[in-house]
Amino acid sequence: MPQDALLNSGAPPVGLLVGPDRRVAELQAKLHRWAAADAGRRFGDLFNFVHDPATLLVAWDRVAGNHGARTPGVDGRTVAHIEREIGVAVFLDDVRAQLKQRTWCLLPVRERKIPKPGGSGKVRSLGIARVEDRVVQAALKLVLEPIWEADFQPCSYGFVRHEVRGIEWR
Repeated sequence: MPQDALLNSGAPPVGLLVGPDRRVAELQAKLHRWAAADAGRRFGDLFNFVHDPATLLVAWDRVAGNHGARTPGVDGRTVAHIEREIGVAVFLDDVRAQLKQRTWCLLPVRERKIPKPGGSGKVRSLGIARVEDRVVQAALKLVLEPIWEADFQPCSYGFVRHEVRGIEWR
């Protein structure tokens, strides 16, 4: 992969980002550079990046902006509930403290039956995680994705969201 290639083709240039978005984009670029430069590199301190306040805030923004933000998990809380009753800053501070103390635990998901596409009348199970778990999963993705992306070759045709061979779908 060329050194000047963008990590996410649909992402704005790092220079246009500010605050936590810029910090996370710079972190992702750094992780990608390190992984691309040395395929055998071992990343031993990624956990600190996961519970970094900027990473958690960007993860929160992605979860809050998702279509599932209105859907509660097993704890019954939605993004709107957390914003209204707890406050985003307090919520993220609590998540960060649990991660740092290594006391955070993924809870079982809430199961919901939804119809399968195609009108066959069959249903499939959908697991709905609580908002806290979705934020942690999004933070993990922000940190791990640039490392894994460095291993893909130009001839690798794995799934890339809304993108096929550099063509962005709208």
